[in-house]
Amino acid sequence: MRTGEPLPGLGDVLAALATGLWHWDTATELVTVDAEAARLLGLPARRTELHQAQVRARLHPVDWNEITGVIRLAATEGTLAEVRIRVMDDQGHVVRVVRSRSKPSYDAGSKAYRLIGTLQEVTDPAPGTPAGRSTVTGDWRRSREAFLLDAGRALAEARSTEEVLRVAAGLSMPGFSPEGLAVFGVEGDRLTMIGHRTEPERGESPFAEMGLETDYPAAEVARTGRAVYLSSPEEYAARYPLVYPLAERFHRRSWAFLPLTVAGRTMGAWLAAFSYPVAFTPDERSVLTTVARMMAQALSRASADETQRELTDGLQRSMLPALGPEIPGVSIAARYVPTGGGLQVGGDWYDVIPLPQDRLALVIGDVQGHDVRAAGLMGQLRIALRAYASEGHRPDAVLSRASRFFHGLTHSAEDPGDLRFATCLYVEFDPATGTVEAARAGHLDPAVRMTDGTVLVRATAGGLPLGIDPDCDYPTTRLAVEPGETLLLLTDGLLETGGHDLDTGWRRLRTVLEEHGRGAREHAGDLEELADALVRAVHGPPSHHTTGPLADRREDDLALVLLCRPGDDESCGEGASARPPRRRTMLSVAQAEPERIGTARRHLRDLLHDWPSEDQKDSAVLLLSETLTNVLVHTDADALVVAEVTGAPGERRIRVEVTDNGEELPHRRRPGEMASSGRGLMLIEMLADEWGVAPRGAGKSIWFDLYEGSTGPELAVSV
Repeated sequence: MRTGEPLPGLGDVLAALATGLWHWDTATELVTVDAEAARLLGLPARRTELHQAQVRARLHPVDWNEITGVIRLAATEGTLAEVRIRVMDDQGHVVRVVRSRSKPSYDAGSKAYRLIGTLQEVTDPAPGTPAGRSTVTGDWRRSREAFLLDAGRALAEARSTEEVLRVAAGLSMPGFSPEGLAVFGVEGDRLTMIGHRTEPERGESPFAEMGLETDYPAAEVARTGRAVYLSSPEEYAARYPLVYPLAERFHRRSWAFLPLTVAGRTMGAWLAAFSYPVAFTPDERSVLTTVARMMAQALSRASADETQRELTDGLQRSMLPALGPEIPGVSIAARYVPTGGGLQVGGDWYDVIPLPQDRLALVIGDVQGHDVRAAGLMGQLRIALRAYASEGHRPDAVLSRASRFFHGLTHSAEDPGDLRFATCLYVEFDPATGTVEAARAGHLDPAVRMTDGTVLVRATAGGLPLGIDPDCDYPTTRLAVEPGETLLLLTDGLLETGGHDLDTGWRRLRTVLEEHGRGAREHAGDLEELADALVRAVHGPPSHHTTGPLADRREDDLALVLLCRPGDDESCGEGASARPPRRRTMLSVAQAEPERIGTARRHLRDLLHDWPSEDQKDSAVLLLSETLTNVLVHTDADALVVAEVTGAPGERRIRVEVTDNGEELPHRRRPGEMASSGRGLMLIEMLADEWGVAPRGAGKSIWFDLYEGSTGPELAVSV
């Protein structure tokens, strides 16, 4: 080139150096090559655009794996990606070896790599030499160590046979990756195929099942515990002439059959088949042997886990009832989910017991512990409860007898330090009237979802857990389930799993219940969907976004029963009743139970959970406390509270009525400045929109109303 002459173009320089240029975008999966790069790939020498699958078809499969690995590493380290590649013809023969150098970049937005690089032909190592048998590029031994670490971790995390097979199928070994995989297991004197990849379906495979004496490499491996390596079809045909015709149709070129050995016992064989010749060097055999050992350990663990799960699931299913035929006038759904750890059995249970006169009993409980003993005690207690209920005893008598039975059962155990107790909620329900009679033994209170989606936890009287005091009494509480309402019985696992306490656990479930109750009309009444939604809130993906305040994500088995009394349109939830929307709760407060005033306050707050004015909610709770306290202080009678919200949103009214059997009507008093009482009616007059006192036969009632959006009487504004 003379001084002053223009420099040749980049393409001319690269062509003079027999160097091709290429560009690859993994987002579009397109590869653009110039004329020289196309020639090196065995294509017509002209610029062209190819799909990456077309390029991959021209390259040795082992080298394609090298390319993807080197590109990721170079993009991470910000270096050049250099790799030697064998170019293949249509018959699978190597026509040349080229060296590719490229600068990859990674786009996090599209999660794609973009590369611009060069291709140049280099000398191919002589066949049969160590260089010819080894990986074209990269430190093979370092790649092997990294591969074995990754494979070991993946196999250790597999928890089922299917997962182990999936991991094995995805293994990409350094320098040689099998295209065909099969795992065989020994059952008596038979060899059966447990799983396979890129083989015919199990029913069509000639090797799906055979005797251990069959002249087949996998059967020989299972008999002797020694690996069999076949580097060529000729070697296969010479050593196993009877079965080679059956294997020939798979078009493989090399085979490795390795024993799956655990604790000195051969439990099966692993087949790795290759579509190209493999010499099976000592290093390659070492990798295959190590993978086979890890796979055998993983399959052994998975088999033990699956056997244990089948045993525990069968035990638990045998102790849980089937819901049986549909009961007129009621819909029921139930779920049981074992704990995620240990034996996956526990003491939680539920039962549905038919009673005379078309009534039924619902039982839910929890025996202390998460072991086989807890499950066994649960089964015996469930049978006893069913027997006592079938004899016609009332709820209090059923639990009293069950407590005496359970006390005798646990205190007669051989280990006096392993005493157990059980919590239980026993409910009798009359579908015709919606009446519920409940007795509780240390268990959680039931909850009711009203027709508009509002959820109330219904306080019930209770006694000690079963088995602690054989002479304990269990008082009965009467509730009512209106048409369209849903009754929920549950164990503490549904609340506390995920690090929750009882308060935050109820808030989590209340959200699910209310959203489902106000959902689409076609889904609102589906108890099965509601039961699934409650379980997902605790164990599904949503549970990871609703962790509780406790540091540990505790897990517990859980049980739940949903009972719905269908409304006018035979559904549950919003729109189930043709009557105007309303929500109503009722609670009795006895003279000997002043603590139930606090329960009444909580019920009222739950009833007003979506009331827009916090001041009005506080006023309603304050007035309720005043009226209940007046009854307990100034009379000898018990009090009955009825609170009801009626009207459409924005125009609702809350009415609270407190009734007692006292004959003396309340009257205004003028308390002195230092007086500690006498201001109840003054507060009602100031805070309520309307109020009144009415005689009720042998007693009286005092009531007050608050209207949504009201600022209260004028007097309240001036105070």
